[in-house]
Amino acid sequence: MNIRNIPLWGLSVAILVVAAAFFFFCLRGYTYISYTLLFIAALILVNHFGSPLFRRLVFILAGIGFLYFCIVEIPIIKNSCTDPDPERKYLIVLGAAVHGDVPSLALTNRLEGALEYLNTYPDSMVIVSGGQGPGENISEAECMEDWLIRHELDRDRIICENKSTSTMENLTFSFELIRERGDEPDGNVAILSSSYHLYRAKTMAKMLGADAAGVAGLPGYPVYMLNCYIREAFGVTHLWVFGD
Repeated sequence: MNIRNIPLWGLSVAILVVAAAFFFFCLRGYTYISYTLLFIAALILVNHFGSPLFRRLVFILAGIGFLYFCIVEIPIIKNSCTDPDPERKYLIVLGAAVHGDVPSLALTNRLEGALEYLNTYPDSMVIVSGGQGPGENISEAECMEDWLIRHELDRDRIICENKSTSTMENLTFSFELIRERGDEPDGNVAILSSSYHLYRAKTMAKMLGADAAGVAGLPGYPVYMLNCYIREAFGVTHLWVFGD
């Protein structure tokens, strides 16, 4: 078949589907990019094959969805940078995936940001927070503690919280450890996570009664970060609707 004989819309759909399959099956952590590409391909098919009424309905709904997505992304992007003067007594580092006993790229980026923060503010303690999930040989907290010690951070500055399975639990259990030490989290906590995650983490901290500073971990690859920002819109929606 001569590619010149394929209509532009058909070629566009084929390219989008192949790209979606590549992101879904060949790369780890890019599923929302894949879903987005498939959604665009579906819109092209609707535009070509759908009846006028069906096309109008689909594109109205898609427009509303895109507008909502933009609204959700505003606070996510607004809170994606480290807050001014972020020094606090405790830095809570939120966990991310561990592959066996090796930190994922997202977790490594957070740890590198944490090490930079802790070297800048030598009086701060760090709480590494995260339990053990599927495919992880050790807890996320243990993985983070090992990484920080290997990078010459004093073990006495590290507090491990290794029970949590969600962001809300990360903060709840970390705040409990702070109170066990005779302190209150409000005004004494900075939260370090990936940039796209800071809005949700800081909002949850406020729900738990603590005004926390946000500290962004080092950025990842641009396309990977785009995937995470798309995914985070669903996480924020869940927070707004269900409160966790």
